[in-house]
Amino acid sequence: MKGKVLFISGIDTNIGKTYATGILARALAEKGKTVITQKMIQTGCTEISEDIEMHRQLQDIPFTEEDKAGLTCPYIFTYPCSPHMAAERDGCTIDLSTITEATRQLQEKYEYILLEGAGGLMVPNDFNSLTIDYVKEQNYPVLLVTSGKLGSINHTLLSLFACKQYGVEVKALVYNLYPETDKLIADNTMEYLTQYLEKEFPGTAFICLPEYKEEMKINDISITELL
Repeated sequence: MKGKVLFISGIDTNIGKTYATGILARALAEKGKTVITQKMIQTGCTEISEDIEMHRQLQDIPFTEEDKAGLTCPYIFTYPCSPHMAAERDGCTIDLSTITEATRQLQEKYEYILLEGAGGLMVPNDFNSLTIDYVKEQNYPVLLVTSGKLGSINHTLLSLFACKQYGVEVKALVYNLYPETDKLIADNTMEYLTQYLEKEFPGTAFICLPEYKEEMKINDISITELL
């Protein structure tokens, strides 16, 4: 078995990638699929990836053996900044083949690997490589996380344009309603983006993630396009 890798990116930092990754993983599991999440590079942490920790909380599962072995987050850096800067400050070099090999090992066991990037698509891994370069090289389809906050239309369209220029497939635009923002802006943004996708990216699905609640019904989230 070779699992399917879906790359989770966002239009900006703090847009809800980690929340989206955990919720989508849980939704896939409730559809009967074997799924694990992976963090490409984590900054601002020591020893344990806080994003992987949040994934497991949202999935309502404990740390996995792969987590303990370091496969789900091959690189963890202490300073909360871009990967290229964080690696330099810690005296390390990011070897992208290490991430690729970790993902390959996860593919041997799981049907789906949700690989969360660090920040947006144009974030540098080093002074020679951007995240989108790696995504294109690996031919990973992207799930692009956006939200209804003010300014997101601009950032979303720029990210979609970058994917088109690079020839990267955008499998779905994930509209994150958590945390809650101005409802008038959020509703209008959703309307605009759905119409934009229909016209410019007709093969890209629109997945809406509701505001987080303890009793949230994961099965209400439509993920058929990912299966």
